[in-house]
Amino acid sequence: MKQVAILSYQGTALFELGCAVELFGLRRPEFDSWYSTEVVTFDCGLLGSTCGVSLGVKKISSLELYDMLVVPSWPTEKGDIEPMLAKQIRQFQQSSKTIISFCSGAFLLAELGVLDQRKATTHWRYAELFKQRFKQLSYIDDVLYIFEHNIGCSAGSAAAIDLGLEVIRRDYGSNIAKQVARRLVMAPHRKGGQSQYVETPLLESSSVFDAALRWALSNLASEITINDLATRSNMSRRTFDRRFRNTHGCSAKQWITTQRINLARAALEQNQLSVERIAQASGFENANVLRHHFRNNLGVSPRQYRDQFSSLTNHSG
Repeated sequence: MKQVAILSYQGTALFELGCAVELFGLRRPEFDSWYSTEVVTFDCGLLGSTCGVSLGVKKISSLELYDMLVVPSWPTEKGDIEPMLAKQIRQFQQSSKTIISFCSGAFLLAELGVLDQRKATTHWRYAELFKQRFKQLSYIDDVLYIFEHNIGCSAGSAAAIDLGLEVIRRDYGSNIAKQVARRLVMAPHRKGGQSQYVETPLLESSSVFDAALRWALSNLASEITINDLATRSNMSRRTFDRRFRNTHGCSAKQWITTQRINLARAALEQNQLSVERIAQASGFENANVLRHHFRNNLGVSPRQYRDQFSSLTNHSG
């Protein structure tokens, strides 16, 4: 069972804290295995939060017992960081444990060097301030979240849930993540700033644009060109590209690749077909291309993904 610490502080933002609690702290007896989560602080006494709400949370002096740290928010103005908190987070990172931030929580991670040599993002309204203060970081605009290996950060509000669902997917597999998303009444997968999962509300629309995407989802194993999608949408290529990026925050090519990855994920979880056959059935040229995209997007090989999440061998869900 993974031990999770959700960090709070004087002035903590309630919405992002609530997202973290809902994702990782809610009891889910329908699953054989789930997180054990505590909301913690390095501060003293009752914590003030949004709209004058007071919080009583667990006071700690060490993160040693936890496997994952969630930083839902942090003040954007530069200020002193409690030395014990700074020390514990740096040690936590050195232990290669998982650290994720929501919204302004990226400011704390950046200040402590956790995001050095990594891509980073935060809420769009803080982007310029973030980039000015942390010039050494590779800031990425217009993404929902970034999650590379064991470090992640998200934009504001609902993007926190997107990142949380991705963490759950990596820890427990797509089936569990879908069930959690359904309970949250959320789309099961919006991949970072790139694309969305098959089961998304936009595909319920009757527009020709969304009909073209439904066609693509039904034909992922076949060759699909962007010109095909533009034609099916009754748009010029330029208009289609602009409409797609405005709607999804990514290119159509990126969207198709992620849908194919998701199709391959499901196949790896549900059957024992060879990686080569799964690659072809998912629309990838061959197994090497599939492995390339798995490592770039998920940080694991298809075989490692199957070993972790196959329903034929993993009965915890």
